[in-house]
Amino acid sequence: MGLGFEAVDKQVVELFALVGDGFAGATEAFLRGDRLIAEALIARDEIVDRLYLDIEQEVNLQINSHELTPTDITYLVGILRIIPELERSGDLAEHIAQKSLLGLGSEMTPRIRGIIDQMGIVASDMWQRAANAFISKDRGAHRVIDALDDEIDDLTIAYYAELASSCKEIVPAIELSLVGRFFERFADHAVNLSKAASQLPTLDDQR
Repeated sequence: MGLGFEAVDKQVVELFALVGDGFAGATEAFLRGDRLIAEALIARDEIVDRLYLDIEQEVNLQINSHELTPTDITYLVGILRIIPELERSGDLAEHIAQKSLLGLGSEMTPRIRGIIDQMGIVASDMWQRAANAFISKDRGAHRVIDALDDEIDDLTIAYYAELASSCKEIVPAIELSLVGRFFERFADHAVNLSKAASQLPTLDDQR
């Protein structure tokens, strides 16, 4: 049956890693205003998109097989639910990298920078936990990730409050508001992915 479930798993793990690395790099590029890092990450999004399409194609080939058990179908449908979340998360990392090219550094107070840095740390932790939940098919990892998402929500509120009090120019304020939204959405995807991973059967269940 094509690449087999183990190979599909490995491709999904690779996609997790690409997106997670891209998000961490985009956070660094944004805080440093580093155009070289940002441009490299923007270009690399094509790799994420291509891998997403490769996995989708392989899973569809597997689904069209006549040798599937109900457990097989549950697994493959679950993968089709997971990979769009991964691709959209990659887009969010790309969006953050794109904002690095706008020269917003002068509009960010030390507190805004500190909040963004902390949001990046927490969201990256959530992402790694979601990836580990997929690898181990951990049924309970989403509870810890949910709690971390509450921390992201609190940071987001603090971010917007600081932005409202410190940024008086409309255009930079709008752009920085979008950045906050991108971080929040990235964390939301980590929550969704951990929950989806908890519903996947393990490879042992498929034998």
